Amino acid sequence: MRPETRTVHLPKPSVTGSVPISMPIYQTSGFVFDDPAAFAEEMGRPGGAYVYGRYSNPTVRALEEAVAGLEGGAAAIATGSGMGAINCVLLGLLQPGDHLIAQEALYGGTAAMINDLVSRFGITVSYVPEDDPAALRAAVTPATKLVYLETIANPVGQVADLPAMCSAARDLGLISVVDNTFATPLLCRPLELGADIVLHSVTKYLSGHADVVGGIAVFADEELHGKVWHFAIELGATPDPFAAWLSLRGMQTLALRMERHCANARHLATRLAAHPAVSAVHWAGLENHRSHEVARKVLADFGGVLAFDLAGGRAAADSFMASIRLALLAPSLGGVETLVLHPASTSHRALNAAELARTGVTEGTVRLAVGIEHPDDLWADIEQALS
Repeated sequence: MRPETRTVHLPKPSVTGSVPISMPIYQTSGFVFDDPAAFAEEMGRPGGAYVYGRYSNPTVRALEEAVAGLEGGAAAIATGSGMGAINCVLLGLLQPGDHLIAQEALYGGTAAMINDLVSRFGITVSYVPEDDPAALRAAVTPATKLVYLETIANPVGQVADLPAMCSAARDLGLISVVDNTFATPLLCRPLELGADIVLHSVTKYLSGHADVVGGIAVFADEELHGKVWHFAIELGATPDPFAAWLSLRGMQTLALRMERHCANARHLATRLAAHPAVSAVHWAGLENHRSHEVARKVLADFGGVLAFDLAGGRAAADSFMASIRLALLAPSLGGVETLVLHPASTSHRALNAAELARTGVTEGTVRLAVGIEHPDDLWADIEQALS
């Protein structure tokens, strides 16, 4: 071959006889076949040979298999963001005229997505408490297809009674979908409690280092996975292999990080509950939290995110946000750094007053995504900002 051709067709050595310690990054858009019939056959099925990066990729599949294994699922679909996973599932399973039942307290992006389904696609929705299977049963109509829950709600920490709610959904022939981002598979495994699909924003605890945007949906059975997979490749919510590789690397320290996140959150929640500037602390590990008993049944620990209401309302929240120094004013959560935000003006800004009230957010609510710093340093920063 001439040099012009040789520079295009570079050698691609394969690894035989040994296994790499860490998963390589397969940064390629497609894969070459020798057999035309095999090429055609593999285009249309999940879990088969690698064909095209939007369909599958070895690094991405390694992430899917890792999270599916942690959750006890049959298969998974990785996406380019947490909202990508939510959209793949909801748009892939719902049709115009269908009815959705969702819990009252939802992440702002999810609530906005559901509002969009209602206004643009004729989906109807009913909201019920996350721990009330009787309310779920009462909300069912002949058009109901799906129940949507969050293990730990964003931002004020209501914990869904997954055994009761998923059991009711199963009895009614409904698909139950659970966002398990705040809990991670280390604190809760919703599929073992009756859920059909588990969602994660990989951006958060799974990757754990504030350097990835990604999502994943894990399925209890192959049939449901296949149905959503075909829609997902049409939607094009595929993650980049490098993001999948970063996520895999971050997951190796998940257990260590979650232990520290939870311990730090307990330390701060206890101190905030005793502070005169704070009217309420929302963390299910506190005995006076509305979900404490459910959380003890559902969770292995109570998570690293807490929220608190300031007695001075919005003015006090603005003052606190302007005075914080060690904690960082930033969106998202789950990294090693402590992040703080004001939900009513940021993550839940798309909600009106009634929707905020349903979620449990006030103008004085502040959310802390607690990192892994020394807890006394974190408390010193919070205390000076409160004063």
